[in-house]
Amino acid sequence: MIVITTPTGQIGGRLLDLLLDGPHAFTEELRVVVRDPARLPEAVRARVDVVAGSHDDPEVVDRAFTGAHAVFWVVPPTPQAPSLDAVYSGFTRAAAEALTAHGVRHVVGVSALGRGTPVAHRAGHVTASLAMDDLLAGTGAAYRALANPSFMDNLLEQTASIRDRGVYTSTVAADRPAPLAATRDIAAAAADLLLDRSWTGTGEVPVLGPEDLSANDMARIMSEVLGRPVRYERQSLDDFRASLPGYGFSPALVEGYVDMMRAKDDGLDAGVERTPRSASPTTFRQWCEEVLKPTVPA
Repeated sequence: MIVITTPTGQIGGRLLDLLLDGPHAFTEELRVVVRDPARLPEAVRARVDVVAGSHDDPEVVDRAFTGAHAVFWVVPPTPQAPSLDAVYSGFTRAAAEALTAHGVRHVVGVSALGRGTPVAHRAGHVTASLAMDDLLAGTGAAYRALANPSFMDNLLEQTASIRDRGVYTSTVAADRPAPLAATRDIAAAAADLLLDRSWTGTGEVPVLGPEDLSANDMARIMSEVLGRPVRYERQSLDDFRASLPGYGFSPALVEGYVDMMRAKDDGLDAGVERTPRSASPTTFRQWCEEVLKPTVPA
């Protein structure tokens, strides 16, 4: 029995598809925890055990983890949370207790790069995510944190600007190379870990993409794939901070995002060397061809 949280999310949804219809389909029973079961297609609901509710609820995780051998853990967005601890460790505490109570043996969590770097203690959301990893690692289950850089898929939030103005923005230096991963590769790494549970202890599994790219490199590749000029426009941290309340974020989350982006510009994602094992396969060019281009009409 594998339990999947956030089965309608970017990563959880892709993972669920892999476990239902991939090469290892039907080798494991699947259970999902979802606030609104109606968001799952009817055909999916017919093939999985559904536990309705939020996975920060002690009663929900108690039901969900009964008989579970492995759990895929993701904290959902909580824009109005009063603190970063509430977003990550606070949300996870009931699940950590349930993991111990039910003797769940393996847990895979979605987390971030940065552990061991000089800026890890002042990286906002990443610092809080690493504290959540420590909480899960203390449950007695074998734990693997998928240590991720920024997602390629986050660019989909800027398709209107790319389409209408030929501009995408971030706060990092234009010429700083950094790893970048596709969410489908993160889901594939999770599937591998959940299906082959020979691993023990606690640790991280970096998902780094095949190459480091700067913001200017990304603009060049997007221009080539889309057949139109795309340029990178660096946003100041002050302007970035001022834009975030419009998305409904609480003051604590706003400062967490600002601290995270400042830390990324100071090398937060540069602490892990890419190896054949950590170099996930999807190139940024491939992602642009297959995912971005269909959203930006010629």
